[in-house]
Amino acid sequence: MSDVIKLLPDSVANQIAAGEVIQRPASVVKELVENAVDAGATEIKIIIKDAGRTLIQVVDNGTGMSATDARLAFERHATSKITRADDLFALHTMGFRGEALASICAVAQVDMRTMRHGENVGTRLIINGSKVESQQPEACAPGTNLMVRNLFYNVPARRKFLKKDSVEMSNILHEFERLALVNTQIELSLIHNDVTVHSLPRGNLKQRIVALFGKSLDSQLIPVETDTSLVRICGFVVRPEHSRKRGALQYFFVNGRNMRHPYFHKAVCQCYEGLIPADTQPTYFIDLTVEPGSIDVNIHPTKNEIKFEQEQSIRQILFAAVKETLGRFNAAPSIDFDTATDEAADIENHIPAFGSSASPSYNSTPHSTPPKAADTSYNPFRQNDFAQPPASLHNWEELYKNFTAESRLAIEELESSRLNIDNGSNDDINPDDTSTGSDATELMRVQNRYIAMADPRGLRLIDIRRAHITVLYERYMQATPATFASQRLIFPEQVTVNPDKAPLLEEILPSLESMGFDMAPLGSNIWSINGVPSVADDLNPAELITSVLADIADERTDDASSTLRSLLSLSLARATAFRPDRPLSDAEMHHLSAELMSLKLPGFTPSGQPTFILLTPSDIEKLF
Repeated sequence: MSDVIKLLPDSVANQIAAGEVIQRPASVVKELVENAVDAGATEIKIIIKDAGRTLIQVVDNGTGMSATDARLAFERHATSKITRADDLFALHTMGFRGEALASICAVAQVDMRTMRHGENVGTRLIINGSKVESQQPEACAPGTNLMVRNLFYNVPARRKFLKKDSVEMSNILHEFERLALVNTQIELSLIHNDVTVHSLPRGNLKQRIVALFGKSLDSQLIPVETDTSLVRICGFVVRPEHSRKRGALQYFFVNGRNMRHPYFHKAVCQCYEGLIPADTQPTYFIDLTVEPGSIDVNIHPTKNEIKFEQEQSIRQILFAAVKETLGRFNAAPSIDFDTATDEAADIENHIPAFGSSASPSYNSTPHSTPPKAADTSYNPFRQNDFAQPPASLHNWEELYKNFTAESRLAIEELESSRLNIDNGSNDDINPDDTSTGSDATELMRVQNRYIAMADPRGLRLIDIRRAHITVLYERYMQATPATFASQRLIFPEQVTVNPDKAPLLEEILPSLESMGFDMAPLGSNIWSINGVPSVADDLNPAELITSVLADIADERTDDASSTLRSLLSLSLARATAFRPDRPLSDAEMHHLSAELMSLKLPGFTPSGQPTFILLTPSDIEKLF
C-alpha cells in the first residue's frame, strides 16, 4: 500500500492560513497598516475602491525594504519582528507571526513598490495568487506602496459571501478607528472611491477621539490615570449623563495594541452601576501599559485576544481607577431616578408618552403633569380668614364635579368607539370572550411592566412594551405613504453620524425619505434633519436616526425576507413604543390588549420574543 500523507504545496497552505488571518477587506487593512507602523512610518495613506473588493492600497513613508527582503516578506513565517521563541514574551511590534502577507497574496493580486531611505532605486514585485510573476528595479518614493487587487478572486465561495459594500466599508471604518486610536503619533488618512473619509493629523489621544467621533465628545470625556508597579492606566471615560443606549464607543488598548477583554469591560460597567439606567452603556477609551512578559498575545491570528498573568489584580486596579475618577469629577448625577417625576423622565430620555402622536390609538396626553392639590376653601372675596364660603360656591363645586365626571365618561366612550374603528377585524371577535382583552375583562397592572388578565385557559401575563412594539410594527408595515407624511421641523436638527454608519445612511436614505424623513448632508458626517414622519414628531430626531441606524446595522442579514421596510418599521416601533416611565391607565391597558389580540400572530414580536405567557391551572399549582 502506497503512502497517503503528502506535504501540501505552499499555495494551498497559504490559502488555508488566509481563512483565519484574512476574513474580509478590513482584515487586509489591519495587517497592512500594522506592518507600516512596525516599519516606523509617520504618515500612512489608505486608499479603498468598492469597499475593498477592487483595491486596497496602503502607502507609508517607513523604512522600506531591499529587493531580497521584499521577496522574502511574502513567504510563510518570514518576519523581521522575532528571531527566537523567547522574543514572544518581549514583543514591541504589532506583527510577529509572519503569516499576513503570505495569506494576502494567496487570495489576491498584489503589486508592491518599496525603497529604503537613502537609496536611489527601489523594487517592484507582482504576485498573483502566491505565484511571483515579476520582480524588477523601479524608481519610487522611500517607503512602501502596496496594492491588493481583486480580493478572493481565486476563492469564489469567499468572495460570494462578502457583505454589501456599505457593510464591508463599515467594518473597514471600524478597523481604521481602532488603528487610529492606538497610533496617535502617526498622520493617517482614509480615501474611499476618491472621497476623503478621514484625514487625521498627529496629536494626543483626546484630539484623536474628537477627530474621529465628533466635537460633542470633547466636553463629555473625563480623564482616567493611575500608575502602579503592575500596570499603568490612562485614557478617558464618559460622564454618566452621556451614556448611550446604542452605539457606545468602548475601546481597550494594551501596549499600543487593540484588544477585547469582557472581564475588564464588566469592571468598567460596574463602576457606573447606580449612575446610569440599566439599558445604557458607558463610553470609554482605556490604555493599559504592562510588562510585555506578563501578557500573551499569541492566542489567535488576529491578535485581538490577550491573556494577562495578573488579570485579577489589574481588574481591581482598573475598577478603583475608574470609580475614583467618577467621584473626583463629581460625575454622579444629582437626580434621583427612583423619585423623579414621570414627566421629567420622559423629557430627559426624549421618549414620547404612551398614547402620543407616535401611537395614535392611545389618546392620553403626553408628558401629563400630575394634578396639583387645590385649596377649595380659598375665597378672594372673603372679608376675613374665618368667613365661611357662600352656599352657591358649594353648589358650583358640585356642578363642576358632575361636569368632569360626564366629560371623563364621554372620553371613554369615544375611545371605545375609536378602538372598534382602528381594529377593523374586531367584528369577528366575540365581545363576551375574555381572551380578546375587551373592557369587560378584569385587568391588573404589575409594576407598570406587565398586564395580568383572566383567560379561559388560566392566567395571561402580557409584556406591555413588547406588545406595543408588535402593534406599532404591524401598523407601520401596513401603513400607506400618507401615514408617514413628513412633518416639517421649525428648527432643523443636526445629527453627527459615526463614520462606520455613513455608508449605511446613504444607502437607506431613499427609504427614509419615503417614510417621511427629510434629511440633507452638511459635510463631515453631519446631516440636517428638516422633517420627520408625522407619527414620530414628538421624538428627538437625532436620537431617532441614530437608533434606526444602529438597529439596521445590528439586525441586517442577506436574507431576502429582511427587507429594509421591515427593519425601518421595527426600529421606528421600538423608538416610539411605550416605556415604563409613566403609569399606564386602565383604558390604555384595555386598548393595548384588545389591539394585540386582534393581530394574526399576537404571541411574538417581529424579532421573535414572546409578547405574553399563559399560566395554566397546573402551572399555577406547581408554583405552590
